[in-house]
Amino acid sequence: MKESTINETMSPAAHQAAKPRRRKVKESRGDRIYYAIVYTILILLALIVIYPLYFVVIASFSSADAVLAGRVFLYPVDIDFTGYIRCFERMDIWIGYGNTIYYTISYTVLSVLFTVTAAWALSRKTLPFRKFWMIFFTITMFFGGGLIPFYKVVSDLGLINNPLSVILPGTVSAWNLFMAKTFFQTGVPDSIVEAAELDGANRARLFVSVILPLSMPIVAVLALYYAVGQWNSYFNAMIFLQDSNYYPLQLVLREILIASESTTGGSGETILEQFRLANQLKYVSVIISSLPVFCIYPFVQKFFAQGVMVGSLKD
Repeated sequence: MKESTINETMSPAAHQAAKPRRRKVKESRGDRIYYAIVYTILILLALIVIYPLYFVVIASFSSADAVLAGRVFLYPVDIDFTGYIRCFERMDIWIGYGNTIYYTISYTVLSVLFTVTAAWALSRKTLPFRKFWMIFFTITMFFGGGLIPFYKVVSDLGLINNPLSVILPGTVSAWNLFMAKTFFQTGVPDSIVEAAELDGANRARLFVSVILPLSMPIVAVLALYYAVGQWNSYFNAMIFLQDSNYYPLQLVLREILIASESTTGGSGETILEQFRLANQLKYVSVIISSLPVFCIYPFVQKFFAQGVMVGSLKD
């Protein structure tokens, strides 16, 4: 009699009895102590990371006097939105937001485009002078020309006080380039490339129609890295931009904090009032500058772990 016929004639109880029983491993006292220590350490580390962020949020709409007196600990005290009101009343905040969005989108698109195409080329063994290009990009990871040569290059290109001075420098990161290269080497089988070539796909069609759809995890990771880095960047803008209408948000907030902490305010406020406002603006500026990143991150989170792991390991 066939095995399928025997299985049909068996009762549910017999089926249950016939299933192999898994032995439950009994945890020893040492195992329980070990897990208790591990969980305690993880909880403490989570609190160390989360609480400062939580404190910034509750302090941003608490009374400045309560924050300075140390009464804000677990919840907001004397809720006050003066810091938010004063920030959003300023036109330069909105101009800075617009500039930062423009810089971030432009920089991210160019960086991902250049990084992905260069990484795909470096991952191909048929690339001419492949070893030379590998050494060339590796050198940039450890050596730089310094600030003065960097400024001289940007100046000679005529990019001083030009938004391109914020977008173009640093468009390709060698670290991200090698991560993407490793992803292509391990995540894109050669059989798929060969099959597309046999079907008559040229190199451009192969890259656009086959490689890019398979590379969405690493593209999402690169976009997140580049976007967050550019969103928080202010150094290049501080060095190369002179017109305040080109300032990104981070530089605008820096100027506001410096002006608020000065003792020579022109709005008729006392030194104490300026000090209170400056204290509130510190926390409000963190919320204003970080909120867009927190809103975007959940949409790319599902690609993040997969892209980082695949792009970091090589067979």
